[in-house]
Amino acid sequence: MPYKAAELWQRGITGKGVTVGVLVSYGDPRLADFIAQYDEAYGLPPADIVNLEPLGKVPSCTDPGVNTANCLAWQQETRTDVAMIHSLAPGARIAVTAIPVDETQGETGMPEMMRALDFLTEHGIADVVSMSFGTPEQNFSDPRSIHRLGQAFSRAGRAGVTLVASSGDHGPTGPLRDSPDRTYDRRVVAWPASDPRVTAVGAVQLHVDRDGNRTAPDTLWPRSGAGHSSAFARPWWQRSVADGGTADGRAVDGRTVDGGEADGRSIPDITMQGSRGSSQSAALFAGVAALAVQQHGGRLGDINPLLYRLGRHGAAAGITDVTEGCNDYGGVPGFAAGTGFDTASGWGTVDVPSFVRALAGSDR
Repeated sequence: MPYKAAELWQRGITGKGVTVGVLVSYGDPRLADFIAQYDEAYGLPPADIVNLEPLGKVPSCTDPGVNTANCLAWQQETRTDVAMIHSLAPGARIAVTAIPVDETQGETGMPEMMRALDFLTEHGIADVVSMSFGTPEQNFSDPRSIHRLGQAFSRAGRAGVTLVASSGDHGPTGPLRDSPDRTYDRRVVAWPASDPRVTAVGAVQLHVDRDGNRTAPDTLWPRSGAGHSSAFARPWWQRSVADGGTADGRAVDGRTVDGGEADGRSIPDITMQGSRGSSQSAALFAGVAALAVQQHGGRLGDINPLLYRLGRHGAAAGITDVTEGCNDYGGVPGFAAGTGFDTASGWGTVDVPSFVRALAGSDR
């Protein structure tokens, strides 16, 4: 495995005693069979999976009123999320938390996702929560609803839960609310990744041989979501790493952002393997966070301020810079990876054993 997690497993750091919540629509009734086959193929121990339906029984993909194609896609997403978490934290419990409606572009499904998150928080179930979904901030008919929905993140944070979300799969832009097969003709970013209380994870491509050894440095996955929020100002822990924006004071979503778009919260914060998209990346990083929670001996909560302190220490803190690649997409100019922190890849990616030790052991 290129992330060398086995070095931690040999010391008993497998995620044991940690629960990772996964928020999805519909879930997957055949998940157990899939994961059993996955474990056998990759030599992993049996996964500890619990299926939760906090908002009521989820329908079948063939039930009336259900978009079968979307439902089947969510089943595949559920499998990917669980497999990636289990690949890095094989001892962690994975709480697949399914809502009975389809999360699509805009507000649809988002209130239910946040209610499911609240369920995990209120019942003390999850130490880490992975969210492999998102929609451009501009897809909310009422921009204030982003902040209302995000109150669930504050509640989770107060309970010590670490929140992780995918940065998106459309480069510097994203799908339109009413025509999701088309994208905006300008830069936008996805929520919930854009919320400062969430760690946004972008995607990189690994270059490895048949044995999983790296043959070249990671490069940015060309469609990895990246950019600057129009809903959230740059948080205090990100102000010292301003990068890559167009600080020309232009209007963003009908209003002028002081100093230009680079004054908005920048995503991603970090990147992981994402040959299947940034949802794969977010799930992998949730597995990393689970390992760190176990090693720390307790919940870590919002890791973003610490992540940005660690980023300045580079390789000494397990941070591996990503310096190549660009995410232009759909005719919208993107962002290029470069030395140090950049909008395209955040701090870069991680050397899992070193990063877990740094994240778990640093003074908070």
